[in-house]
Amino acid sequence: MQELTAHAALSRQFGADVRFVFLGGGNTSFKTADTLYIKPSGVALATIKPEQFLAMDRAALRKVFTESLPADVWEREAAVKEIMLAAVRPRGSGRPSVEAPLHEAMSTTYVYHLHPAAVNGMTCAVNGEAVCRKLFPEALWVEYTNPGYTLAATVAARLREATKRQGKEPQVVVLQNHGVFVGANSLAEIEAIYASMMGTLEKAYRDAGVATELPAGTRDDATVVQQAPRLRALLRTDAQRAIVTCAPYVPPAEGPLSPDHIVYARSFAYVGDIGAVGVNAFRAQRGYLPKVVACEGKALFCAGATVKDARETLVAARDAALVRQLTAAFGGPRHLNDTQYGFIENWEVESYRKSVAAGAGGGVNRLQNRVCVITGGAQGFGLGIAEELVAAGGIVFLADINLAGAQKAADELNARYGDGRALALGGNIADEDSVIAMVRDTVRECGGLDVFVANAGVLKAGSVKTMTRKDWDFVTNVNYTGYFLCCKHVSPVMAAQAAVDKQWSDIVQINSKSGLEGSNKNGAYAGSKFGTLGLTQSFAKELVEDRIKVNSICPGNYFDGPLWSDPEKGLFVQYLNTGKVPGAKTIADVRKSYEEKVPMGRGCLPKDVTRAILYLVEQEYETGQAVPVTGGQVMLK
Repeated sequence: MQELTAHAALSRQFGADVRFVFLGGGNTSFKTADTLYIKPSGVALATIKPEQFLAMDRAALRKVFTESLPADVWEREAAVKEIMLAAVRPRGSGRPSVEAPLHEAMSTTYVYHLHPAAVNGMTCAVNGEAVCRKLFPEALWVEYTNPGYTLAATVAARLREATKRQGKEPQVVVLQNHGVFVGANSLAEIEAIYASMMGTLEKAYRDAGVATELPAGTRDDATVVQQAPRLRALLRTDAQRAIVTCAPYVPPAEGPLSPDHIVYARSFAYVGDIGAVGVNAFRAQRGYLPKVVACEGKALFCAGATVKDARETLVAARDAALVRQLTAAFGGPRHLNDTQYGFIENWEVESYRKSVAAGAGGGVNRLQNRVCVITGGAQGFGLGIAEELVAAGGIVFLADINLAGAQKAADELNARYGDGRALALGGNIADEDSVIAMVRDTVRECGGLDVFVANAGVLKAGSVKTMTRKDWDFVTNVNYTGYFLCCKHVSPVMAAQAAVDKQWSDIVQINSKSGLEGSNKNGAYAGSKFGTLGLTQSFAKELVEDRIKVNSICPGNYFDGPLWSDPEKGLFVQYLNTGKVPGAKTIADVRKSYEEKVPMGRGCLPKDVTRAILYLVEQEYETGQAVPVTGGQVMLK
């Protein structure tokens, strides 16, 4: 249907413009004589396709206005939900938006419901109604009404009254502390009405001397690194520590301004000392833990169960802050009262919308949104392990000196497992400043970390008689000193979390079977691996008091990865060139000789190592251990 295709295109245009919506919100519809096509609950406006619009029988939908409904508000909403579900065509093909009856109440072919901050600066202002009458005299202003059936019935009645009084139906319906509905019989008219509204309001803000953008704000990294790990532990649920996104400070809204702000960021932010006393007092007063925590002048912390959730909290908090800023042009903010925001907080319909929009994390949830960092995560063994950790439910940072490669890999993992499951970090573990930045960036994004996998390593094969000092130092600086630097800087973050919630964190070093027995003409590598087992044992004894377990895994050879199979720099090539395998004439000869050394007949795979990582993370009575995963090639003595 050509009209629906054009409607979807304009819906995406508005949905992708942050001036009009945030977090994929808003709703649009298109009508024929018999059918209403409306954006379903949980589908983002910015990406909607024509076939995703939900078809509803208009006659069946209008029964919400004619059927006898229960007096109890929650029973009434449940009854309306059943009527709407029965109107879906074909039945069972989707869940209609809670605002579908309101779209049906407007007679125009197209209805676009959006939440522009510029408009909500007026709808959420003390003098909003008077300003609306002055700036938009033909618009219908509707005082704040609880969303759902009550709002639809109220708007329908007000539209009938206005139509009778004015002789025509208003095309613009402005909802106090909510947003705006615009109806028209052409898409061009929809665009023109919104453009005119935005222009009028932007002029009003200029005339009042009110900025239409938030100030840049500041983010004090010392405060972030000190406070965010403690905060994610303070905000933990029974299941997990919170994910805390750390943003530049902007003053949060002092109270609830609109339903969408409440759905994503709760009604109130916490402003005060970041400690158990203050946070627990907030919880006792409000009945929930805060999702927005402000450290005045230093940072704005936004929490959620996942990275996606925490980022959404931040977007909603910033939108609320902008709306609050804009209300200064019209008398200041008008907050929702206890009854109004309480209805939203307990509304099942909005909870469903949010849960659908959040999407599934994918995978068996053994890690349950634990924040994991793996160095050397852009390729090879590290990338393979990273994918297994994501599949197990972790939120995984791929840290690598090759940031572009890490980002590409993270993008591919997110495409498979969902947004925010994998993130990229740049980092050279042999450089202390780079390690500090890597840890800082992890804390900025998630508030801390639960599992650190020290996987990055290098190998330079060569005889002790001929190896250069440069090559020796290169291997030692990365494999040995790099492990020390990572433990030095991740352990304070882990310790800060444990000081609050007494939960274990894990450092897992990916060592090698060469850390368990010597390796001919490979002394620099084997020596670095032997040495790091000593570090693992030493760090384990020290950090146990901070509830940090430190263990190593000693894998066999990953023959299919670039470390072994790179045609120019791989170990098969190096070992062939150095004569490490007597009689070998080709790379295939070298590979065969190594495969024959493994009793289980194959090389080690990322899934083998990940199973060992998960064991170490899940158990609570092992630290300082070296776990061989070698297919029987090397056995503990």
